[in-house]
Parts: sequence; structure tokens; C-alpha cells
Amino acid sequence: MIQATSPKAIVVFDIDGVVRDVSGSYRRAIADTVEYFTTQAYRPTPQDIDQLKSEGMWNNDWEASQELIYRYFETQEQTREQLQLDYSAIVAFFQSRYRGPDPNNFTGYICNEPLLLQTSYLEQLTQAGIAWGFFSGATRGSANYILEKRLGLESPVLIAMEDAPGKPDPTGLFATVRELENGIEQKSAIVYVGDTVADMYTIEKARHLDSSRPWIGVGVLPPHVQETVPRSDAYSKTLIAAGAAVVLRNVQELTPRQIQELVSSSIQSVF
Repeated sequence: MIQATSPKAIVVFDIDGVVRDVSGSYRRAIADTVEYFTTQAYRPTPQDIDQLKSEGMWNNDWEASQELIYRYFETQEQTREQLQLDYSAIVAFFQSRYRGPDPNNFTGYICNEPLLLQTSYLEQLTQAGIAWGFFSGATRGSANYILEKRLGLESPVLIAMEDAPGKPDPTGLFATVRELENGIEQKSAIVYVGDTVADMYTIEKARHLDSSRPWIGVGVLPPHVQETVPRSDAYSKTLIAAGAAVVLRNVQELTPRQIQELVSSSIQSVF
């Protein structure tokens, strides 16, 4: 009987902005939704959306859309109580743009999302003894579309929107780690890779709740902020301030060697 051994480290990936570029899909759907529900009076810019998400509590894009709508009308001296927005209508409109009108046959913006990593990268992690999985605020249908249909992964470990509270609550991250450790008692270091403040807050909260192992946040610059150096620099500083140990331009820069260096440095800082 072969005894299971603990992986050298566990890497958990966010999906949006890390595995796929959502600047022309999720973020476009946010802008469309806000524009529609403000009767074409306001269409948020990418910077407007980044500013909202930098608050660390708008990981859910349906809720982010609703919040931007509310904030626009507040500038027009209308209160939230007066508006009483229909959240289900906001979700339905958003999904009609992002997925398309048929929920069982995706034809919307989701179909054109560029991939930001290749399966060969994940294979390198496996060969190096590094376990990996996914924790995302995306719906399971959307996440599986990119992981299984586009990347060709077979039943990857995934905790999605339906499975856990929204980030920065770390419940979903803990659940992902439990699946990956699969009962192994020896605890591995955890690296969580994300592109938002909420992702970094998630790893900070996990560290606070479980000090028995290293928890390392790795930030990735989403493609839409890399268009200019000032935006890239400002976004990097925001992620580092939120707790990122390092910020990369692409997830595949997080090589097995760098993972081990981050883990070693994190262990040394503890002891």
C-alpha cells in the first residue's frame, strides 16, 4: 500500500482576470447593465469599475452592477429607498449579455474570453509535486465552461459561487484546500492567486483564522490595467497594500521555483 504524501505546496487560482481575460466579457457586461438601468445616462469606464472593486467587497459582478447603478442615481439626488432596484432583473440582463439569451447554450461575451494560462503550465505544477485547484466567485456553469470546455481539464477541483459565501470570506478557499489535501494530515503551504483586492483580503482572513500553515497571496495584473505603465504601477501598489506578497503580469510567471521560494520565505518569516 502506497502512503499518500503531502504536496510541497497547494496553489489555488481565482479564475476571472487570472485564468481568463474578462475585460471584454464580465466587465463589458457590467458596463452594459449599468448603462441599461440608468437609461443610457451613465456607462462606467474600466477605471470606474476598478475603483469600485478596490474597495474589496464587490467581487460579485451582479452586486457590483447594482451598486454602480445606485451610486449614479445618488449623484442625481435619488435615494436607494426611492429606487428599489429589482436585483433579479439586473442579474437577468447581465446574464443575457454575458452568457447569451439561452442559459443552456452560451453565445454571449463568455465565448470570446482570451485564455491567460495553458494546461502545460498546470502540468508543470503537477510534475513539481504542487497540487492545484480553483476558487472563484464565478458561477459553476461559467467556471466549468472555461476550465473544462476551453482548457480541457477533467473534473478539476473547483469551488464556485454556488458553493460558498462571496470573497473576501475565506470559506470557499478552505473548502478548496480540503478537497486538494484529501484527508492528508500534514499541512501544506497555501498560495492563492488573484487579481483583486477581495482576493488578497481573502488570504489575509484565512491566515487570521488558521495560523497553523503559511498563507501566501499572489497578485496578477489583469490585462486591462496593463495598457499603460501608470495604471499597472497603481494597480500593483493596490494589491500589495491589500496583502499580496508579489504581483505578476501573467499567472504563468508563478513557476514551481518561485512558489517554493515564496513558501520558504514565508516559513522563515514565521519562525
